[in-house]
Amino acid sequence: MEWTGARYADKPTVEVRTWIAAPPGQVWTLVSDIELMPRMSSELQSVEWLDGRSGPALGARFIGRSKHEALGEWTTTSHIVEYEPPRMLAWAVEDPEHPTAIWRFTLEPLDGGALLRERMQVGPAGSGLSFAIDRMPGKEQKIVFVRMREFEGNMAATLEEIKKRVETSGEASL
Repeated sequence: MEWTGARYADKPTVEVRTWIAAPPGQVWTLVSDIELMPRMSSELQSVEWLDGRSGPALGARFIGRSKHEALGEWTTTSHIVEYEPPRMLAWAVEDPEHPTAIWRFTLEPLDGGALLRERMQVGPAGSGLSFAIDRMPGKEQKIVFVRMREFEGNMAATLEEIKKRVETSGEASL
């Protein structure tokens, strides 16, 4: 990730992508299994569906519990805001109309396999990152840059794990 000088109000984003030697439908099985994500993340600790749900659907909600060495532990409620199997899954964190973040996975066929993208946008609503900025407003751009680089690294690791699971097993099961 290159320095952008972004501020929180700019709603900074980061996107990572990888090509996977499998059809999008096969990759979708892992991408849409949100309960699997904590096994592939150093920050997300657990996920629990709400309202009797057991998987994603437009409007479905889930609780995510996260942990970060510098930020502590926190819990958020996310809302599925886009759900188009086997192409797109997105959720807004906290308020879907004014989220603290939006996470999105997209899949498209490419060269006999699938191009998988993960994209994350911070804001516009305040989050743990904005609390850090409030404590050190003169360092806002650096705080945003460092956190976005962390997200980029974590997201790249998640996509590589999905790729490895799909390509080495030949199927999308654990």
